[in-house]
Amino acid sequence: MDGKTMPLAGHLGELRRVVIVSTIALMTCAIITFFAFGDQLLAFLTRPLKELDVPVIATRVGEAFITKIKVSLLAGFILAFPVMVWQVLGFILPALTRGERRLLLVLFSLSVALFATGIIFAYFTVFPLTVRFLLVLVTEGLQPMITVRDYLSFVLAFFIPFGLVFQLPLAAFVLTRMGLVTPRWLVKKRKYALLLNFILAAILTPGSDVISQLMMALPMVLLYEAGVVVSYLVYRFYRSKVGNKARMVEVST
Repeated sequence: MDGKTMPLAGHLGELRRVVIVSTIALMTCAIITFFAFGDQLLAFLTRPLKELDVPVIATRVGEAFITKIKVSLLAGFILAFPVMVWQVLGFILPALTRGERRLLLVLFSLSVALFATGIIFAYFTVFPLTVRFLLVLVTEGLQPMITVRDYLSFVLAFFIPFGLVFQLPLAAFVLTRMGLVTPRWLVKKRKYALLLNFILAAILTPGSDVISQLMMALPMVLLYEAGVVVSYLVYRFYRSKVGNKARMVEVST
């Protein structure tokens, strides 16, 4: 801010502060969730099984307690996600211009909204269909009994990837700003991205039907296209900015 370059020790100190604040935010949200909403959250997550009359059991001593801790950490991560992103932005913002800061702050709001949208989308669409397919249609004639530990692992494999996948537009902005990708490159690699999207959908919905895989792949495709648009806008903005500076230099000389 004062025109001087911050030494490496200063950058490391700022990065250390980002990590510490993010960790404190995560643990605080997790502890509050554990004592105030732990049981309600666990009941909320297991509701799809209860609707199918599938019992959730614990086969080890302390398994239910450990699961409640893990669920609280998951909720803490979701609740603390805005704070974590804000800390990262605070580490980056001093190196950006005023226009870049405004654009990045807008993308920060979109990032939080997209992360929440991804988790909500997974819970109310793909997840119930996948659970019904795997526990009812595939296991017809059998009585499934799911351990709470295995069920939580299954939930984590669903929700967190959905929230992260919905960050593709923000990733397109950062990579384009750094000069690592261009909109033309993203368009050129579209067919490979489509193939990768469907492969990831098949992996993240293991054993599921085609409909569930399509429901996960479709938003990934749309988000990739949104990333192309964001990359184009950023690329065009900086090209016009460079062009204006070149014209100013030419006029002055």
